[in-house]
Amino acid sequence: MKVDPRALKDNPDRARQTKSTPQADALLLATIKAVGVVQPPVIAPETGGGNGYIIDSGHRRVKQAIAAGLEEIDVLVVEAANDNGAMRSFIENLVRENLNPVDQWRAIERLVALGWTEEAIGVALALPVRQIKKLRLLANVLPAMLDQMAKGDMPNEQQLRTIAAAALEEQKEVWKKHKPSKGDPQVSWWSVAQALQKKRMYARDASFGDDLREAYGIQWVEDLFAPADQDGRYTTDVEAFLGAQQEWMSNNLPKKGIIVEQNGYGQPELPKKAERVHGKPQKGDCTAMYLDREGKVQSVHYRMPEVKKPKGKGAAGSDDAGNDVGSVSKPRPDVTRNGIEMIGDYRTDALHEALGRAPIEDDMLMALLILAFAGQNVSVTTGNGGSYYGHSKLAKHAVVLFDAEGKLFFDMDTLRVAARSMLIDVLSCRENATKSGIVARVAGDTIGANGFLPNMGTEDFLSCLSRPALEGSCKDTSVLPRQRVKDTRAALVEHFKEGHFVHPSALFAPDAASLSAWLSSNAVAANDDEEDEQDAGDAPTEELADDEADEFLEAAE
Repeated sequence: MKVDPRALKDNPDRARQTKSTPQADALLLATIKAVGVVQPPVIAPETGGGNGYIIDSGHRRVKQAIAAGLEEIDVLVVEAANDNGAMRSFIENLVRENLNPVDQWRAIERLVALGWTEEAIGVALALPVRQIKKLRLLANVLPAMLDQMAKGDMPNEQQLRTIAAAALEEQKEVWKKHKPSKGDPQVSWWSVAQALQKKRMYARDASFGDDLREAYGIQWVEDLFAPADQDGRYTTDVEAFLGAQQEWMSNNLPKKGIIVEQNGYGQPELPKKAERVHGKPQKGDCTAMYLDREGKVQSVHYRMPEVKKPKGKGAAGSDDAGNDVGSVSKPRPDVTRNGIEMIGDYRTDALHEALGRAPIEDDMLMALLILAFAGQNVSVTTGNGGSYYGHSKLAKHAVVLFDAEGKLFFDMDTLRVAARSMLIDVLSCRENATKSGIVARVAGDTIGANGFLPNMGTEDFLSCLSRPALEGSCKDTSVLPRQRVKDTRAALVEHFKEGHFVHPSALFAPDAASLSAWLSSNAVAANDDEEDEQDAGDAPTEELADDEADEFLEAAE
């Protein structure tokens, strides 16, 4: 039948949700204007009491036909499907041009919600059930990442596997750092995957059985991206996996066998004087079992040197010489590396809670602030003599606050000197990498640093001023502007030879607009999770830096 394309309604259950590119739409529009709609769109009567028609397939053709100004187009009418055409739309789009994985996943989830099983979807689409399960893993991906993937910016399979395996909270934190910007709309999926990467220990590498697996609480997760002929089960509980492997080795240790560690090159650390046996072991050889870098149980054979029998008539040989296997490797530490990291998290949370709520005297707060600058996570580029210092150089100011027993013990005079020395190393107004910005100017204005500025009525500085600025410096002096700039400058140099001149642009107090912009841009947001507020807070800082640069250039001119 022929219908007005403007009277047709979009199908909310259509499979292709991702917008087409402007280039593709322009090409389709040009084709319709030239030869009309070649393949008629498919429509179905509206259900649920409506008397209109729903587009079953051909949304882009209808849209571009309207853009081309066509009053009528040919359409094919079919009966309404009981799933609102979800499966029909999925198949129709799939054979025309493959949907991106995000749209495929959305279509599959819609079919599952309508009662389709994964097996039935696989049969209808001629896809293996494994592929259906793999696509459904996208349900574990952060919605903001899905929206980016739907634009055609897709990670590779390995990266997608890593992202889908991570918790949503972890994905959210990583996405804040790596989400696209106007200047760089592409996402570095490699960086996102690296930030979410977790060590996997595979079931195919496990020597222990179900008894130890249950004892250590290990739950296998199926890796749907692994090859079909390979056992893809894994766990990210590395400590539990290694603990079960260690216990299995202890229970299955052969006679004259020991458990050893591996060195930095991945080789087993054999006992001293042991000679490794690379061929077939003999009867008196020993066995060393160890875990390699993948967590697999490995074993090697070695031979200990023969014990020389003592000479003498009454000397007796050792009966245990034949059972010598060397010294056993050091036992497992009381707290593993993962446990130490957990302790670090617990300590940090407790420290932050105490700093926010515990009563602290003012002098102790000042001392703790000095300690904070000496932390190994702090690096300061100081303007003191143009030298660059990190935390190790700043620590010298904190050391004086400790007594001989390693306790914080100080008097106010020592604390004041340490605070002044720390501020001298940190704050800088130099126009290079050491610049602290507007905070240094506020600090200087607060403590009256203007009174310590040197005499700027010298040839070196006055030669940096423009003619209007130079003549403006003659105000409140007996010097009159000369016809030539260098004569005016020479007169000012002579006038301020015994006096003191400070150019207004050198004063510490920042202008009100710049300070207000800095305060508003760095105000603490009510909710740190509101990404838009955080993003908006970055721009004024750049504008502030530009404003300061403009002021400096104007003064230079």
